[in-house]
Amino acid sequence: MSIMTDVGEIFSAVASNDAWMIRESLQSNAAWYLGAVVTLVGGLALVAMYRALPFVERHLERTIMVVAYLAVALIIFWGVIDRFVFSSQLPWSTTIPPLLFMIMAWFGATYNVALRTHLSFAEFRSRMPRSGQFACLMLDAVLWFVFAVIVMVTTARAAALSASNFQIVLGTDNTLQWWFLITAPIAFLLMAARTFQNLFEDISNWRSGRPLIKQAVIGGDV
Repeated sequence: MSIMTDVGEIFSAVASNDAWMIRESLQSNAAWYLGAVVTLVGGLALVAMYRALPFVERHLERTIMVVAYLAVALIIFWGVIDRFVFSSQLPWSTTIPPLLFMIMAWFGATYNVALRTHLSFAEFRSRMPRSGQFACLMLDAVLWFVFAVIVMVTTARAAALSASNFQIVLGTDNTLQWWFLITAPIAFLLMAARTFQNLFEDISNWRSGRPLIKQAVIGGDV
């Protein structure tokens, strides 16, 4: 019963929009149970959204990655000109780019789960019997889901801690760090959705007799 009480406290804290209460409520073990449920339900909801909006499915992660990358490149490019031509420097030009790079990396990880380019061992698995291939794919799904839950809970706690302490991005006056940190649990919720997509595809291929292992291509299409 204490777990349900703690879960209720998390919902109450989120509804209150109080960063300190959210931070305290997320410290309980109930955060792991709730995180698993949110990852499961949210991931399946995103799969349904992807089916309804194929354009979003194809371009969501790539758009975020490209925008973040271009923003980093432009800030650094202008920073070099500003320093060597105008003998000046924006105080946040060295602190914002690393945060944008992290966003690019998080959504890039999600995108590569969709492409199955993360240590898929396709050459090795293609030599295994069909049952072994399917077992490996099921193991992939379990590991990616568990990984997504762990990262979602831990990064949500980090974002709540940052928000409760009103941590400002160095070099800025009012840009809060949690605005960037909160994108991590969002990215890994998307990763859970991509995991479920792969899982459903693998089960369908197993039942229909289609090949289970395909050669992954980095930078290919979803």
